[in-house]
Amino acid sequence: MNPRVSAPPRPALSVPPRPRLRLFGSRFGMLTSLWAWPLVLSLVVVLGVMAWLRAQEINDLDTQRAAMISDALSLEAQITSRLDGELTQLRRLAEAIDADRVTPAQFNGHPFVLDGLRRFWVSVTWLGEAGRIMGHVPDDSIPANDLSRRIGDEGGLAGHLSVSLAQRGEHAAGLLVARYSAAALLRQKVPWWLASKYDIRLVDVSDTVIAATVEGPRDARQAWYRVGLGPSLPNAWLELSARDRVTPWWRTLPMALMGGFLGLIGLASVMLRKQMRSVTRAEEAWRTEAAWRTAMEDSLAVGIRARDLEGRLVYVNKTMADMVGRQPEELVGLLPPMPYWVPEEMAQSMTRHRRNMAGQAPRGGYESRWQHADGRIVEVMVYEAPLVDAQGVQIGWMASVVNITERKHLEERERRQMEAMAHHARLTMLGEVASTLAHELNQPLSAITSYNAGILNALSGRSDVPEPILKALQRQGEQAGAAARIVKRIREFLTRREPQRELCDLHAVIASALSLLKRDIERHQVEIVHEAGGDLPPVVADAVLIEQVVANLVRNACDALSHQPQPRRVRISVAPGGPGTVRVEVADNGPGLGGQTAASLCEPFFTTKSEGMGMGLAICRSIVELHYGALEAHDAAEGGAVFSFSLPTQPDEEEAT
Repeated sequence: MNPRVSAPPRPALSVPPRPRLRLFGSRFGMLTSLWAWPLVLSLVVVLGVMAWLRAQEINDLDTQRAAMISDALSLEAQITSRLDGELTQLRRLAEAIDADRVTPAQFNGHPFVLDGLRRFWVSVTWLGEAGRIMGHVPDDSIPANDLSRRIGDEGGLAGHLSVSLAQRGEHAAGLLVARYSAAALLRQKVPWWLASKYDIRLVDVSDTVIAATVEGPRDARQAWYRVGLGPSLPNAWLELSARDRVTPWWRTLPMALMGGFLGLIGLASVMLRKQMRSVTRAEEAWRTEAAWRTAMEDSLAVGIRARDLEGRLVYVNKTMADMVGRQPEELVGLLPPMPYWVPEEMAQSMTRHRRNMAGQAPRGGYESRWQHADGRIVEVMVYEAPLVDAQGVQIGWMASVVNITERKHLEERERRQMEAMAHHARLTMLGEVASTLAHELNQPLSAITSYNAGILNALSGRSDVPEPILKALQRQGEQAGAAARIVKRIREFLTRREPQRELCDLHAVIASALSLLKRDIERHQVEIVHEAGGDLPPVVADAVLIEQVVANLVRNACDALSHQPQPRRVRISVAPGGPGTVRVEVADNGPGLGGQTAASLCEPFFTTKSEGMGMGLAICRSIVELHYGALEAHDAAEGGAVFSFSLPTQPDEEEAT
C-alpha cells in the first residue's frame, strides 16, 4: 500500500496572505504597483487626447482633400470645356476651307485665325496633301522678337488641337493644326480665388511641368491631387497643391500642455515610489518565494517534483502529474514506494531512491521507468538537485523530469532503419558481384553453345557416329541453352528489371529444377519426395527465377545430407498458404540449422560450406521478396531443416471484378 501522509508545515514554501484594501465597503487586493496608478491614469488621459487630436487632424485632411477634389474636378471641367470650344472654332475654320471660302492667300488674315491668336493660340498651320504647308500663322519670315509673333505665346510647353480636312479622292485633303499656350490657358481659366488657395500645375505622364501658376517644384509636405484632362489634352494631368497645410497633431498646443502634465505626474510618481520602497523591502522574502513557485508552475516543458529530506513529495507540477496519469493532489504528501513505480522493478526503484536521498544521484541525470495510471510504461530522464531555502539551508531535493519515451521510440526506429540500410547495402553488394559473374559466364556459355551446335551439325550426317553420342550432344546443347537463359534472367533480375511474371504450373517448375539436379541427387544418394498435393491454382511468377530458388534450396539440402548416414531424404511439398498464396516447403532430415536464423543464413558471403561463396540464399531471398513473399527457415521437429516461401496465385474472376 502507498500510505497517504499529510505534509507537515513548510514555512519556507508558505505564501503570506496578501494585504487587503477596503474601498467603498468592498475588499480589494492591494497592488504593489499602487504608486503607478496616477501615472497610468494620466497616460490614459493623454492617449485619449492624442487620439482626439489625431482624429481632428484626419478630419481636417479629409475635408481639405474633399474640397481639393471638388475644385480640381470643377477646374478640369472648365478647361475641358474651353478646349472643346477652341476645337469647335478650329472645325469651323476647317469647314470654311473645305467649302473653298478660304484660300491660302486669305488664311493669314482670316477672322477665325486672328481671333484664336488673340485668345491663346500660338500658331495655326494648314497642311495640304502630302504634308505640304498651305498656310502658317504667324509668318516665319517675321523676326522672332516681333510683337505679332508673340501674341498668345507666354513660354513653356504648348498643346495642339488638330482637325482633318475633308477627303478628296483617295487621299485626305490635309490637316489643320492649332498650337496653343498651356500657360495662357491656365491664366485665362483659373479664378483668382482658386489661384490664391492652390498651386496649380499641368504635368505630363513623366511628371514634367507643362504649365504652372507658381514657380518651382511642389513641396513634399503639401497635400495634392491630380485629375486627367481626358481626350481634350491626352497624357496631361491637372494638379492642385494646397497652400494651407494642416498642422500635425503632435505639434499642436494641447500636446505641449499634455507633455508638461505628464512631466509633473512622472515626478509625483517617482516621489511616491520612494515612499513605498520600505514596503517593498518588507515583502522581499515573500517575493522570492512567490517567484520560486511561479518558476515551477511555468516550467511546463519538464516535470518538476520537490521532496523533503525524508523523501516525502511536497510539490509536483501539472506536467509531472500528467506523466503518470494522476492529479497533483493525489501525489503530494506520499512517501515511497510511489504509485508510479513499476511493480516488477520495485526493489530497484527503492534502491535508487535511497541513493538519491543520500545525495549520490548522478550529476548528469539518470534514466528510469515509470508506470502510467493506464498501465503503459513511461521512459523518463531525472535530474536531481538540492532544494535550498533563502538562508542557504537544504530543505529537500528538487528534480526535473523529462519524458524521453518518444525519444526512445525514435532511437528504436533509427536502429531499425540502420539495419534496413545495412540490409539494402548487402543486397547491392550482392547484386554487383552476381551481375559481374553473370556477365563473365555469358561469354563461355555462348561459346559452348556454338561449339556444341557445330559439332552436332558436323556429326549428324555421318552413319558411323553412335546414336547415344548425338543424343548426348543434343542434350548438352539444351542444357547450355538453359544455363544461358538462367544467366540472362538472373542478370535482368540483378539490373533491377521487373521479373517476367506469368501464370505457371508450380509442380512443373519444381520438376524442371529437379531435372537440373538429377546428377547431384544421384551422386549424394538422396531420396527426393515430391508431394504434389491436391489441385492447386497456377501461380503468378517468373518460372526461371523460381526454378533457381527451388534448385538452390534442394542443392543446399543435398550438400547438408552428403555427410549424413542413410536414409537421406528431401521432401518438397506444395500446399495452399494464406489468402491468395501457395506455399512451397523444402525439408530434409539432415543436421538442421545449427542455431542459425533465416536472416543470418541469407547474409551475403555467409556460408557453412568449405567451398561455398555464401551468395545462393541471399539471391533466393531477393527473388522471393521480388515476388512479394518471404523466405523462412527453421529446424524441423523430427530433425533437419525446413526452408519455405510463398507465391501469389491468379485471382478468381469474381475477385478481379
